[in-house]
Amino acid sequence: MTSIRHTPSPNRVADDVLLDAAMECVLSVGVRRTTLSDVARTASVSRMTLYRRFPDVRGMLSALITREFGKILAEANRAAAQEPTARGQLVVASVHTIRALADNPLMHAVIERDAEMLLPYIMERIGTSQRMTEEFVRAQLAAGRRDGSIRDGDPAVQARSIFLLLQPYVFAIRPSTSDLPLDALLTELAHVLDVVLRP
Repeated sequence: MTSIRHTPSPNRVADDVLLDAAMECVLSVGVRRTTLSDVARTASVSRMTLYRRFPDVRGMLSALITREFGKILAEANRAAAQEPTARGQLVVASVHTIRALADNPLMHAVIERDAEMLLPYIMERIGTSQRMTEEFVRAQLAAGRRDGSIRDGDPAVQARSIFLLLQPYVFAIRPSTSDLPLDALLTELAHVLDVVLRP
């Protein structure tokens, strides 16, 4: 007899539908004014359907940010795939990620309306998306040591140092580009990363 215990319900709403609705609400009214009721209404689902998946707004928004950042990292990987060395791939992927975040509507919404929500991730703790960045960097560092394009060093220290170098480009990109072009800053960032990582 075939078990149906793990068969998904045909009426189950995909997480992406709910997160797309959350994105629409955040872009419309900001993070702090977004409620689960608003998201449920936008997604055309019952509040209980949403509550079963995301018990609170914080968890839902965390899932949304993680999803969006995961997409950006995947795109950055594709953009860097043609580089012949792991060092080149890390440089291209880093610059691509910074540029994508600078253009990302969710990041714009948070910085413009709810910038104080970013303070804990600058002053107190490292969040899920930031951990994803470090894991990506560590993987590229390991690949670069194998192909000889990246100098030896403590992987954890190197990854954290690169993370600390990149993070201000994300959080301070608006004031940083008020009097200088983004392309010029990213070109310089690429040069700095290449020199720092070179054997």
